[in-house]
Parts: sequence; structure tokens; C-alpha cells
Amino acid sequence: MKHLRLYIAIALLPAAGSLYAQGSYPGNGAAADTPQIFAEGILSDGLNNRDFAISPEGDEIYFTVQGPRFALSTILRMTKKNGQWGDPEVAPFSGKWRDLEAAFSPDGQFIYFSSDRPVNGEPKKDFDLWRVKRLPGGRFGEPENLGTVVNSGKNEFYPSVARSGNLYFTVEADYGKGSEDIVICKWNGTGFAKPESLPEDINTKYDEFNAFADPDEQFIIFSSYGRPDDMGGGDLYISRKNQNGDWLPVKHLPAPFNSAYLDYCPYVTPDKKYLVFTSNRMNPAFKNGRAKNYRETKSMLSGPGNGNDDIYWVKFNRNWLK
Repeated sequence: MKHLRLYIAIALLPAAGSLYAQGSYPGNGAAADTPQIFAEGILSDGLNNRDFAISPEGDEIYFTVQGPRFALSTILRMTKKNGQWGDPEVAPFSGKWRDLEAAFSPDGQFIYFSSDRPVNGEPKKDFDLWRVKRLPGGRFGEPENLGTVVNSGKNEFYPSVARSGNLYFTVEADYGKGSEDIVICKWNGTGFAKPESLPEDINTKYDEFNAFADPDEQFIIFSSYGRPDDMGGGDLYISRKNQNGDWLPVKHLPAPFNSAYLDYCPYVTPDKKYLVFTSNRMNPAFKNGRAKNYRETKSMLSGPGNGNDDIYWVKFNRNWLK
């Protein structure tokens, strides 16, 4: 389950002692041309924090926290009120079963996610795709399973929804080109058509997973593990469409966007200014050749950059689309 893999200091408001931040995004840092920890001390705190989505209105953020060996997986939510971001909290539709990878529909009406929650009262041994409708006042409807056209007896992960209604996601399917493939279920106006594996070069004999599809379906960013140019535990790749609507050969994002560790869960913000992704890359201070005292050692081992998943962001480079 390779797709199931932010060096952070805690920033407290002087008055309230609560993790609040002003601005479009939580935290005091800014995205740069090289990946930086996103929202230090807020979204990442040494736990396994992974995947990311922000609402089209820019006032809700969702991400996942996971326990060791996938014993727990819970979707967390942050909301912005009066210009300030509140503390992370368990999303109203999560917390009971293993849930992960929340994704907004482009119109913001629905949140799609993956879960092993029961279907029609029957326990599940695999993960299905679900969606939940957003209601006024921060409320939600009842989550609904996307059904047997989309879901199978194997795992479905990492939904990404286009403006057309087309649904992209990861499957472990017998018809796939590798053990994990990226597929599309096209929206026909009333429902989803059966999954189609994306073409060769996006999908290979290696593992391809966790794809972010541009809402206008002009590019796709995904992770792959095992390709000859893979720098480590899995890297980020990008493909765009030509004028005929065909997917072009993929480009491998170079270092420092990729690393010798697992880099995955790509997400591009609605304004296409930032790429946000997950990585378990290590804090360089572990190997700086300097002796650490107990306090430093404990801080490094319990904080971000300790080898658990962290969230990074970087300015989105439009040259990747050329």
C-alpha cells in the first residue's frame, strides 16, 4: 500500500494559545520555488499527516492523520472564520472508520473520499470511494457510497473530480497495467461509466497512484514507484494533453520536488498558484554530523521531519506544462 505513506515548529497566538493564523493559508510561511513545510506546527506535528484539499471558497482545509501501520486514519478539517484559521478538528463525517484523501468537487458541493466503512451494514475489507454533500452552516448530509460501477472488491483510493464530472482515482484492478493504476470513470450526465485505465506512459508495469487531475482535465500529476528514474520511494510525474486531447509522455519532476523518499498525494490549489504534496523526507539535521543533547534528540524524533508523512508546498511551475 505504497500510496499510504512538514518540518514544523509550533506557532501559538500570544493571547489565546490556540493554533490560529491569518491569511489565505494557515501558518506564517510562504511558498517558494523549492518545497517548504506547509503550515508548520499546525497541519504537521510529528504525526503522519498526509493529503490536502482546500475548498473553492478558500475557507476549509481537509487533510488526513494516520496511526502506525494504518491502525487509524481520520480526515481532519480546519475552517477559517473572520480571517482566522481555527485548530484542526475531526471532520464531521469522519472519526469512526478509516477515512482518508478528501477531495472537493470543483463546485464545492461535495467532498469525495476513500473509506473502509460498512456498505449497507456489511463490513468492508477493502476501501471504496464515497462522497458527502456540504450543507449550509458547515453541516453535511449522509455519506453515500459511489456504487459498484466505481467500486469493486479491491481498493479504490485518492479521488479527483473534474469540472465535467469525470472521476479519476487509484485502483488495484485485475485489468490494470501494474498492481496499482490510475483510472477514469466518465460522467454521462446521470451516472458514472465503468472505469477506464489511463493510457500507457501514465500507467505502466510499475505502480501508479494518487493522481490529481486538473479540473479542466488539461494536466495530471501523479506518483509512481519503481520507474528507472525514480529517485527513491516513489516520485511525482506530470502529463498534459495536446490540442487533440491526447495525453502526452510524462515528465519526471526533478529534485528538489522529488527526493530519495516517498513523494506523493499531489494537489494543485484552485488558483493554480501552488502545488501541495506529501513526503516522508527526513530532517537534514539527523545527519548534520553534530552531537545532539537529549532535548534536541527528543524534539527531532517527535517533531516533523522524523520520517512520518509531512505536507509540503511549492509554487506551481507552469513550465511543467510546456
